[in-house]
Amino acid sequence: MPDITIDYKGQQVMGYLSEPDTDLFPTPKGGMIVIQEWWGLTPDIKEIADRYATEGYVSFAPDLYHGVAATEPDEARKLTMALERDLAAKEIDTAIAWLKDTKSAGKVGCVGYCLGGGLTLATAIRPTSNVDAVHVYYGGGMPTNEQIATIKVPVLGSYGADDAGIPKEDVDRLRDTLAAAGVPSDITLYEGAPHAFFNEGRPAYREEQAMDSWLKSTAWFAKYLA
Repeated sequence: MPDITIDYKGQQVMGYLSEPDTDLFPTPKGGMIVIQEWWGLTPDIKEIADRYATEGYVSFAPDLYHGVAATEPDEARKLTMALERDLAAKEIDTAIAWLKDTKSAGKVGCVGYCLGGGLTLATAIRPTSNVDAVHVYYGGGMPTNEQIATIKVPVLGSYGADDAGIPKEDVDRLRDTLAAAGVPSDITLYEGAPHAFFNEGRPAYREEQAMDSWLKSTAWFAKYLA
Protein backbone atom coordinates (compact mmCIF):
# COMPACT_ATOMS: atom_id res chain seq x y z
CA MET A 1 0.00 0.00 0.00
CA PRO A 2 1.29 3.47 -0.81
CA ASP A 3 2.59 6.47 1.05
CA ILE A 4 0.70 9.34 -0.53
CA THR A 5 0.04 13.04 -0.17
CA ILE A 6 -3.59 14.13 -0.25
CA ASP A 7 -4.26 17.46 -1.90
CA TYR A 8 -7.84 18.27 -0.96
CA LYS A 9 -9.49 21.68 -1.00
CA GLY A 10 -6.19 23.49 -0.61
CA GLN A 11 -4.86 21.33 2.25
CA GLN A 12 -2.07 18.81 1.76
CA VAL A 13 -1.84 15.80 4.07
CA MET A 14 0.98 13.25 3.99
CA GLY A 15 0.17 9.72 5.04
CA TYR A 16 -0.30 6.04 4.31
CA LEU A 17 -3.32 4.68 2.45
CA SER A 18 -4.56 1.09 2.74
CA GLU A 19 -7.61 0.01 0.76
CA PRO A 20 -9.77 -3.13 1.01
CA ASP A 21 -9.67 -5.93 -1.54
CA THR A 22 -12.30 -4.88 -4.07
CA ASP A 23 -13.20 -8.51 -4.79
CA LEU A 24 -14.22 -8.92 -1.15
CA PHE A 25 -15.50 -5.38 -0.64
CA PRO A 26 -16.69 -3.79 -3.91
CA THR A 27 -17.77 -0.86 -1.72
CA PRO A 28 -15.88 -0.13 1.50
CA LYS A 29 -17.66 -0.63 4.81
CA GLY A 30 -16.53 2.89 5.63
CA GLY A 31 -13.36 4.84 6.26
CA MET A 32 -10.82 4.70 9.06
CA ILE A 33 -8.29 7.27 10.24
CA VAL A 34 -5.41 5.67 12.16
CA ILE A 35 -3.43 8.17 14.26
CA GLN A 36 0.17 7.52 15.21
CA GLU A 37 1.86 7.14 18.58
CA TRP A 38 4.44 9.74 19.62
CA TRP A 39 7.05 7.83 17.57
CA GLY A 40 5.51 8.99 14.29
CA LEU A 41 4.12 7.13 11.28
CA THR A 42 6.00 3.89 11.94
CA PRO A 43 5.56 0.45 10.31
CA ASP A 44 3.34 -0.76 13.15
CA ILE A 45 0.85 2.06 12.54
CA LYS A 46 0.81 1.23 8.84
CA GLU A 47 0.18 -2.40 9.74
CA ILE A 48 -2.81 -1.38 11.86
CA ALA A 49 -4.19 0.55 8.86
CA ASP A 50 -3.73 -2.64 6.82
CA ARG A 51 -5.64 -4.63 9.45
CA TYR A 52 -8.60 -2.28 9.23
CA ALA A 53 -8.43 -2.50 5.43
CA THR A 54 -8.77 -6.29 5.64
CA GLU A 55 -11.94 -5.65 7.67
CA GLY A 56 -13.34 -3.62 4.76
CA TYR A 57 -12.40 -0.05 5.69
CA VAL A 58 -10.46 2.26 3.41
CA SER A 59 -7.84 3.37 5.90
CA PHE A 60 -5.57 6.38 6.05
CA ALA A 61 -2.84 7.07 8.60
CA PRO A 62 -1.84 10.75 8.48
CA ASP A 63 1.85 11.52 8.90
CA LEU A 64 1.58 14.28 11.47
CA TYR A 65 5.39 14.64 11.74
CA HIS A 66 5.71 15.11 7.97
CA GLY A 67 8.29 12.47 7.20
CA VAL A 68 10.11 12.35 10.54
CA ALA A 69 9.98 9.44 12.99
CA ALA A 70 11.66 8.83 16.34
CA THR A 71 13.41 5.79 17.75
CA GLU A 72 14.29 7.14 21.22
CA PRO A 73 11.90 8.52 23.86
CA ASP A 74 13.71 11.86 24.14
CA GLU A 75 13.42 12.36 20.38
CA ALA A 76 9.74 11.36 20.42
CA ARG A 77 9.08 13.75 23.30
CA LYS A 78 10.63 16.63 21.35
CA LEU A 79 8.56 15.82 18.26
CA THR A 80 5.40 15.65 20.36
CA MET A 81 6.11 19.00 21.99
CA ALA A 82 6.84 20.58 18.60
CA LEU A 83 3.62 19.26 17.03
CA GLU A 84 1.34 22.06 15.89
CA ARG A 85 -1.97 20.81 17.30
CA ASP A 86 -4.10 23.16 15.20
CA LEU A 87 -2.41 21.97 12.01
CA ALA A 88 -2.75 18.33 13.08
CA ALA A 89 -6.47 18.87 13.67
CA LYS A 90 -6.83 20.45 10.23
CA GLU A 91 -5.00 17.53 8.61
CA ILE A 92 -7.15 14.95 10.40
CA ASP A 93 -10.36 16.77 9.46
CA THR A 94 -9.19 17.02 5.85
CA ALA A 95 -8.42 13.30 5.72
CA ILE A 96 -11.88 12.45 7.04
CA ALA A 97 -13.56 14.67 4.45
CA TRP A 98 -11.34 13.24 1.70
CA LEU A 99 -12.31 9.66 2.57
CA LYS A 100 -15.98 10.56 2.51
CA ASP A 101 -15.85 12.60 -0.69
CA THR A 102 -13.42 10.59 -2.82
CA LYS A 103 -13.24 7.04 -1.45
CA SER A 104 -16.93 6.07 -1.09
CA ALA A 105 -16.64 6.06 2.70
CA GLY A 106 -20.15 6.89 3.86
CA LYS A 107 -19.03 7.05 7.48
CA VAL A 108 -15.53 7.41 8.90
CA GLY A 109 -14.11 6.22 12.20
CA CYS A 110 -10.93 7.28 13.98
CA VAL A 111 -8.58 5.20 16.11
CA GLY A 112 -5.43 6.48 17.77
CA TYR A 113 -2.73 5.36 20.17
CA CYS A 114 -0.84 7.28 22.87
CA LEU A 115 -0.40 10.76 21.32
CA GLY A 116 -2.90 9.61 18.70
CA GLY A 117 -5.34 8.54 21.39
CA GLY A 118 -5.47 12.07 22.73
CA LEU A 119 -5.84 13.42 19.20
CA THR A 120 -8.63 10.93 18.55
CA LEU A 121 -10.60 12.11 21.57
CA ALA A 122 -10.00 15.70 20.45
CA THR A 123 -11.38 14.71 17.04
CA ALA A 124 -14.55 13.42 18.72
CA ILE A 125 -14.89 16.73 20.58
CA ARG A 126 -14.23 18.90 17.52
CA PRO A 127 -17.47 19.55 15.55
CA THR A 128 -15.51 20.34 12.37
CA SER A 129 -14.11 16.81 12.15
CA ASN A 130 -17.37 15.17 11.05
CA VAL A 131 -16.08 11.88 12.43
CA ASP A 132 -18.73 9.22 13.07
CA ALA A 133 -17.22 7.02 15.82
CA VAL A 134 -13.88 6.74 17.63
CA HIS A 135 -11.65 4.34 19.54
CA VAL A 136 -9.23 5.96 21.97
CA TYR A 137 -6.20 3.93 23.07
CA TYR A 138 -4.51 5.25 26.23
CA GLY A 139 -4.73 8.90 25.23
CA GLY A 140 -3.31 11.14 27.94
CA GLY A 141 -4.05 14.75 28.72
CA MET A 142 -7.69 14.05 29.49
CA PRO A 143 -10.00 16.91 28.44
CA THR A 144 -12.25 18.69 30.93
CA ASN A 145 -15.67 17.31 31.79
CA GLU A 146 -17.21 20.23 29.93
CA GLN A 147 -15.33 19.33 26.76
CA ILE A 148 -16.10 15.63 27.05
CA ALA A 149 -19.81 16.36 27.54
CA THR A 150 -19.97 18.04 24.12
CA ILE A 151 -19.16 14.78 22.30
CA LYS A 152 -21.95 13.54 20.02
CA VAL A 153 -20.35 10.41 18.51
CA PRO A 154 -19.83 6.93 20.00
CA VAL A 155 -16.60 6.53 21.99
CA LEU A 156 -14.77 3.27 22.63
CA GLY A 157 -11.83 3.56 25.03
CA SER A 158 -9.02 1.15 25.90
CA TYR A 159 -6.70 1.99 28.79
CA GLY A 160 -4.17 0.11 30.91
CA ALA A 161 -4.60 -0.17 34.65
CA ASP A 162 -0.79 -0.19 34.98
CA ASP A 163 -0.33 2.96 32.87
CA ALA A 164 1.49 5.32 35.23
CA GLY A 165 0.85 8.28 32.93
CA ILE A 166 -2.95 8.07 32.93
CA PRO A 167 -4.57 7.90 36.38
CA LYS A 168 -7.52 5.58 36.90
CA GLU A 169 -9.47 8.62 38.07
CA ASP A 170 -9.15 10.18 34.61
CA VAL A 171 -10.45 7.03 32.94
CA ASP A 172 -13.36 6.83 35.38
CA ARG A 173 -14.10 10.50 34.76
CA LEU A 174 -14.22 9.93 31.01
CA ARG A 175 -16.56 6.96 31.45
CA ASP A 176 -18.86 8.75 33.89
CA THR A 177 -19.03 11.99 31.90
CA LEU A 178 -19.86 10.23 28.65
CA ALA A 179 -22.54 8.18 30.39
CA ALA A 180 -24.06 11.28 32.01
CA ALA A 181 -24.11 13.01 28.61
CA GLY A 182 -25.93 10.07 27.02
CA VAL A 183 -23.07 9.32 24.62
CA PRO A 184 -22.81 5.68 23.45
CA SER A 185 -19.57 4.55 25.03
CA ASP A 186 -17.57 1.60 26.31
CA ILE A 187 -14.48 2.49 28.35
CA THR A 188 -12.31 -0.44 29.48
CA LEU A 189 -9.48 -0.30 31.99
CA TYR A 190 -7.44 -3.45 31.33
CA GLU A 191 -5.90 -5.04 34.43
CA GLY A 192 -2.24 -5.90 34.04
CA ALA A 193 -1.84 -3.67 30.98
CA PRO A 194 0.70 -0.82 30.85
CA HIS A 195 0.81 2.10 28.43
CA ALA A 196 1.18 1.01 24.77
CA PHE A 197 -0.11 -2.50 25.45
CA PHE A 198 -1.36 -2.76 21.84
CA ASN A 199 2.07 -2.22 20.26
CA GLU A 200 3.46 -5.64 19.31
CA GLY A 201 6.95 -4.25 18.82
CA ARG A 202 7.31 -2.94 22.38
CA PRO A 203 7.95 -4.67 25.72
CA ALA A 204 4.64 -3.24 26.94
CA TYR A 205 2.69 -5.46 24.53
CA ARG A 206 0.05 -7.63 26.18
CA GLU A 207 -1.43 -10.14 23.76
CA GLU A 208 -4.63 -10.96 25.65
CA GLN A 209 -5.64 -7.35 26.27
CA ALA A 210 -4.60 -6.27 22.78
CA MET A 211 -6.71 -8.99 21.15
CA ASP A 212 -9.72 -8.21 23.31
CA SER A 213 -9.48 -4.53 22.41
CA TRP A 214 -9.15 -5.40 18.71
CA LEU A 215 -12.28 -7.55 18.76
CA LYS A 216 -14.13 -4.77 20.57
CA SER A 217 -12.88 -2.29 17.99
CA THR A 218 -14.05 -4.26 14.96
CA ALA A 219 -17.46 -4.83 16.55
CA TRP A 220 -17.73 -1.15 17.54
CA PHE A 221 -17.03 0.18 14.08
CA ALA A 222 -19.16 -2.49 12.41
CA LYS A 223 -22.06 -1.21 14.52
CA TYR A 224 -21.52 2.55 14.26
CA LEU A 225 -20.13 2.92 10.75
CA ALA A 226 -22.76 0.72 9.12
